[in-house]
Amino acid sequence: MHKLFLLSGVLILALPSANVSLYAQLPQDSGGVVKTAPVEERPDPMKRRLSDREEKQRRSSAKAELRGEYKQWLDQDVRWIITDEEAKAFKSLANDEERDQFIEQFWLRRNPNPESPENEFRDEHYARIAYANEHFAAGKPGWLTDRGHIYIAFGKPDSIDSHPSGGSYERPIEEGGGNTSTFPFEIWHYRYLASVGDNVDIEFVDTCMCGDYHATIDRSEKDALKYTPGAGATMYEEMGMAKRQDRFNGGLENLGNGPMASQQQSKQFDRLDRFAKLMAPPPVKFADLDAFLTSSKVLTGPPFLFDVRTDYVKLTNDTVMVPLTLQIRNGDITYNTKDGDSVGTVNILGRVSNINHRVIQTFEDTVTVETPSDLLAQTKNGVRVYWKALPLPPGRYKVEIAIKDVNNPDHLGTWKRSVDVPKFDDDNLASSSLILADSMERVPSKDVGTGNFVIGNTKIRPRVPPTISTPVTFRQGQNLNFWMQVYNLKIGQNQKNDATIDYEIVDTATNKQILQMQESAAKLNANADQLTLEKTMPLASLQPGHYQVTIKVNDGVSKQGIAESAPFIVVQ
Repeated sequence: MHKLFLLSGVLILALPSANVSLYAQLPQDSGGVVKTAPVEERPDPMKRRLSDREEKQRRSSAKAELRGEYKQWLDQDVRWIITDEEAKAFKSLANDEERDQFIEQFWLRRNPNPESPENEFRDEHYARIAYANEHFAAGKPGWLTDRGHIYIAFGKPDSIDSHPSGGSYERPIEEGGGNTSTFPFEIWHYRYLASVGDNVDIEFVDTCMCGDYHATIDRSEKDALKYTPGAGATMYEEMGMAKRQDRFNGGLENLGNGPMASQQQSKQFDRLDRFAKLMAPPPVKFADLDAFLTSSKVLTGPPFLFDVRTDYVKLTNDTVMVPLTLQIRNGDITYNTKDGDSVGTVNILGRVSNINHRVIQTFEDTVTVETPSDLLAQTKNGVRVYWKALPLPPGRYKVEIAIKDVNNPDHLGTWKRSVDVPKFDDDNLASSSLILADSMERVPSKDVGTGNFVIGNTKIRPRVPPTISTPVTFRQGQNLNFWMQVYNLKIGQNQKNDATIDYEIVDTATNKQILQMQESAAKLNANADQLTLEKTMPLASLQPGHYQVTIKVNDGVSKQGIAESAPFIVVQ
């Protein structure tokens, strides 16, 4: 029983003897009052860091919990197109947020047009699933059948040789010739499959007569009389030049002997290899470069150097076109020479991420340099330029680009930069980048806004500097082309703009003015709030040296002004 005592004005609770010893050990102050022992803070077991073993167990539990829409996505939606590595990675994810990000990246990597807000590959993929379910179902969903598998993975065949009722069949000579009776079968022909090869034939046979066609590499499987004595003889068997038992020789196919029998048997490994490629998921283009960007592994060979230029052009208030111009020196490419032609090939993979490290756009392409072998030395002195326009909302991004020399797999290069995409406010006078180009020309009306190096109705190929701080270089015999757009000119009460544009070229070594010209915006387009400035200047009259071109715009209505400058070098 507990007792209460009054000690020096302090009420003390007396505990049973088993607990008194605890209090007897506590220190007392000068007044005899027991001091309270500090309470030891213990870490929250729910918040402590898990050991490696516990983390592994947690992930194993998370993997076991894969169900619902994520299980359906993995087991059904992408069953025929996901790679083994991707499936393994998806199963190792620990929560739904990671799975959602994985799925988003899965489709982005396969999108043939990353610039489009819609993912054409994903839309086409689900349309194929719907078609397979509608046309190939046979006691199980159409996507689960072999025909559904091939249709989903590779799309509609170029032609189909269909025998839905089977029946009498005249064998081609490569199958032994002669007449027989068959089960229902189809032969799908693809002129080309990127991951398989040219002129691909896939045979499906319905041996159960139930509508479930399965893929086969044995062309004799469709023969309904194969095991019927005295029936369905091949041409050689009818002529007494072969025996029926010779068909069953342990090979992949039980075709009868014929004039091409030996050739067919020698191609069995080719048929096995092709069938394995058909059953595998379609490869992701440039997967090796994607892995290289992701892992940032150390280069094993000499770095593949290239230059990149970024520009900014307004599309709408919420979207800015960011042209990326890559310049690769032809002399850095490895060439494969055959039959008098030298060919160099470079694969390019690009990726754009936001500040949260979320990949929002990717692009892939191949650049080829082809030249007669006797002109290879001359070709190596030039450069190859690649252009990609990315529509992006205003903001900060990280751009990563990797390139690979196809004829020298260890020759890789990367480029990584942060880019600040500007916001063009309606109230402020603004301009695009000032682009110095080595060529500039009008495009036909049907090509306006489309194609490489095309901005609006102009095809303009920017000159790329070797580094950010280095000016671009032109030769005396070339033309200097410069291009810039002006935005948000104000319209006066007379429904016209009132701005002046000044063009100036200065020799930066002497600060001497080489060119000075002014024109009125009203003469270019009096009623427009946006102008495109395009000028071409021959450089023959300029001495070798360093120069700078400047464009100044002063708006007489809003009283705002802007200026854009770009340095360049002239050499002989």
